[in-house]
Amino acid sequence: MKPFYLLLLVTSFCTAQNTFSLGEDETSPKATLEDASFMTGHWVGEAFGGISEEIWTKAEGDSMMFSFRLVIEGKVDFYELGHIIEEGETIHLQLKHFSGDLDGWEAKDEFQDFPLVKKEKNKLYFDGLTYERISDQEMIAYVLTEEEDGSTQELKFTFKKQ
Repeated sequence: MKPFYLLLLVTSFCTAQNTFSLGEDETSPKATLEDASFMTGHWVGEAFGGISEEIWTKAEGDSMMFSFRLVIEGKVDFYELGHIIEEGETIHLQLKHFSGDLDGWEAKDEFQDFPLVKKEKNKLYFDGLTYERISDQEMIAYVLTEEEDGSTQELKFTFKKQ
C-alpha cells in the first residue's frame, strides 16, 4: 500500500505544477503580442469568496492592456492595472496593485515584472503566472503566491467570458 501512496503523492506534485520560473541563465523564448491574443476579452470568475474580473484589450501601440478587480461582499478589495509588452524578441507581463481606494501597493516608479518562460498554443507561462485558454468561453490563470512563512502556493482562477 505504501508504494501506491508514494505514487499518488508524486503524481499530485507533477499535475499541480502549472507555473514556472525563469532561471538566472535562461532567456525568454521568442514571442509577440499575437501569442497573447487569446486573452483578449472580458472575463469573470470567483476567487477568495468574491468576484474576480479581468478585461484584456486587443494589441495596440505595442501593448495589450488589462485591468483586474476583486470584489468581496460588494466592496472592491483590490485592483491590478498592467500590460503585456513586446521587448526585444519576446514579451513581458507587467502590473501594479492598488487598494480599493486606489492607494498603490508598489512604490510610484516600481512595478511587478513577469518575463515569459514558455509558450504553447493558447497558453503562456510567465515567471510565476500562467494563462491558459481552455475554450472560447473559459480561461484559467495560475498564480504562484508567497506566504508569510516563505512557502509558496499556486492559486487557480477560472474565468468565463462575458
